[in-house]
Amino acid sequence: MCKLTILGATGSIGASTLKVLVNNPEKYEVFALVAGQNALKMAELCRVWRPEYAVMADESSAKQLKELLGSNSDQIKIMHGVDAMCHVSSAYEVDVVMAAIVGAAGLLPTMAAVKAGKRVLLANKESLVMSGRLFIDEAKHSGAQILPVDSEHNAIFQCLPNEVQTSLGNCQLSEYGISNILLTGSGGPFLNAEISTLASVTPQQAIAHPNWSMGPKVSVDSATMMNKGLEYIEARWLFNTTPEQLKVIIHPQSIIHSMVQYVDGSVIAQMGEPDMATPIACALSYPSRVNAGVKALDFSTIGSLNFLQPDYARYPCLKLAIDACFEGQHATTALNAANEIAVEAFLNSKLRFTDIVRINDAVVAKISAHYNESNCSDLESLLEIDKMSRTMAEALMREYKK
Repeated sequence: MCKLTILGATGSIGASTLKVLVNNPEKYEVFALVAGQNALKMAELCRVWRPEYAVMADESSAKQLKELLGSNSDQIKIMHGVDAMCHVSSAYEVDVVMAAIVGAAGLLPTMAAVKAGKRVLLANKESLVMSGRLFIDEAKHSGAQILPVDSEHNAIFQCLPNEVQTSLGNCQLSEYGISNILLTGSGGPFLNAEISTLASVTPQQAIAHPNWSMGPKVSVDSATMMNKGLEYIEARWLFNTTPEQLKVIIHPQSIIHSMVQYVDGSVIAQMGEPDMATPIACALSYPSRVNAGVKALDFSTIGSLNFLQPDYARYPCLKLAIDACFEGQHATTALNAANEIAVEAFLNSKLRFTDIVRINDAVVAKISAHYNESNCSDLESLLEIDKMSRTMAEALMREYKK
């Protein structure tokens, strides 16, 4: 029986992970559930899954969870804080860690799992956006197995030779006949909107993704295509790409999840319904396959598949992320931090949709004026850049406040 710790258990990835477990009860067991502050949802999950540990982000949420569970709390160790998250990510009993905490908050527990040599199902793209080379080097040193869960990165993974799959972040793609990686994105809810109307977009409109069911932060990132920008940075590290090898293409139907082009003219694509249970099941069971509880793709009903180049005037956040990717770790760490602050403000109706990129751009410029790759030699330095970037973003917010 394979034991799991699920970081981000109450989110959409957590729900999809548990969906896969429901369909494979003889194979997997929940060791620990980790969440932010949603004690009510966590209590529901604890009653169903009976984990050994339940970890909340703070003491107040942990206390609320204990009260909600009542006498049932005696059978579950309820803890809180980053140290507790790191503990259940690195515990010797754990075989697999689903890293699905959204944002920078997921970095330390995910890194703890990597240092402990676990099989890490990576849905927290910010871990690579923030720590990149440090993350890849630590995985190589500890023997941790990194398996991508983002639908696009998992699709790319499935289209790669076994030798690359088992050496993520350390292979030269050209040695295996790979010319390009094509990272697909739907274009989000504003693909066909007039650019002049984007300044008045509401949070409700931005989170209404046409294909995927995601949390609010990721949904907004999809609307700006910052999500694709962060995925671009993640792909750069996972697959050790050069700028010339990595391309973004818009595919509105979200049927082809990404593609790999080979030098002989072949293109291998991974296709499927837009359901996160598929990449989760793939990563969880690799190199085998298990039932994900996802319906088979019916080609007779698909209709046409369309592709187009991204318009940077519509998606300036995507261009900003691509530029930051090869500028250095300081730039991508700053970008991620600023974006988290800006998106939260937008969701709280304190910032216009089109001002998200302005905050992001200004913070990256400020950090890049004072820092470079030499300032990113350890995790502590990156966390300091993250902290400064958030402070800068909050200060800039006052200039752009609605």
